[in-house]
Amino acid sequence: MTTLVLTVVGNDRAGIVAAVADVVSEHGGNWENSQLAELASAFAGIIEVSVAPARAEALGDALGGIAGLLTIAVQAGGLREDTSAARRFSFEILGNDRPGIVREVTSALSARGVSIDRMTTATRDAAMAGGRLFEAAITASVPASVDVDELALDIERLATEIQVDVTRGD
Repeated sequence: MTTLVLTVVGNDRAGIVAAVADVVSEHGGNWENSQLAELASAFAGIIEVSVAPARAEALGDALGGIAGLLTIAVQAGGLREDTSAARRFSFEILGNDRPGIVREVTSALSARGVSIDRMTTATRDAAMAGGRLFEAAITASVPASVDVDELALDIERLATEIQVDVTRGD
């Protein structure tokens, strides 16, 4: 089987996920993993599909014909980096929102060799204090050589108002 990674972007509408699933199924593909979301009336997602090598090109061509999708990109899945020595941790971050906060947090992780496996972010109104709050949930592979407590402190040092909770994953 060949692994394909689909990135899908379009105007949100009812049935868009079903349309993609129909095309995958019609070409003998298997929907493996996905992350899908509606943001500001747009639909976006990334989908891992396995399909027989002989059917991969036809599947890609057929996906391009789905009405309402602005962009669909198909690429062969890559080889995964060996992370057997890495440990999995989850980070929950809460702090005052400001421009550049995602860059600062991800740079702190990258500087320690941490690989982000999943990340979701959101902003919301701060009920009592006014302004906006930034929230992030990150699942990451952390090299065995990295002190996770020090990493959490690095993130907290970005601003005094950021709180970081770390949970051991698996």
